[in-house]
Amino acid sequence: MSGTRSPVSRVLGGAALVALAIANPLGAQAPASGKFEIRPYVGAYLPTGDQRDLLKDAILVGAQASYRVIPQLAITGTLGWSPTEDRVSVGETIDLLQYDVGAELRAPAWIQRTSWEFTPFLGLGVGGRTYDYRDLDVDAKTNIAGYGALGGEFGFGQFGVRIEGRDYVSRFKPLTGGGDAKTRNDVAVAAGLTIRF
Repeated sequence: MSGTRSPVSRVLGGAALVALAIANPLGAQAPASGKFEIRPYVGAYLPTGDQRDLLKDAILVGAQASYRVIPQLAITGTLGWSPTEDRVSVGETIDLLQYDVGAELRAPAWIQRTSWEFTPFLGLGVGGRTYDYRDLDVDAKTNIAGYGALGGEFGFGQFGVRIEGRDYVSRFKPLTGGGDAKTRNDVAVAAGLTIRF
């Protein structure tokens, strides 16, 4: 086994370091008070099982918006884009657009320090995803998808750094030609910078 890291792990590591560097000095200035959160993020799209026979790993970028109903419950909407590639039609790029809404259960902070805290969360949600070939003359396909999420956030007052993993299950229809819809699975991992207001 080689000791080199993949491009995806380098992107995730770099994004987390940059987000921490930005959030730490800024977040210590003021406590979090607002119920709204916005969160740009970057991560990786990782097909699993049968989905891995069709699509390649790819970078994932997007944004989230959350509303904290109460401190322990938030409603979160997510929009993400990934330029994956088709393993069957070699070299063909597929723009994968993911959009969903879900509920997050947030535990009380597990670790609290003077200028930061760590809060874990669990989430469930539902939405859709659209697969669109860039260069092939094929109609885009849209499927329903649900997810379970697990992660944690390092809070620095008004700012935070979130690490999140999601397991998606979707009803997948073949992207070209006919065929029956089948259940497929993939995973997304991401790091994001939270701004509260």
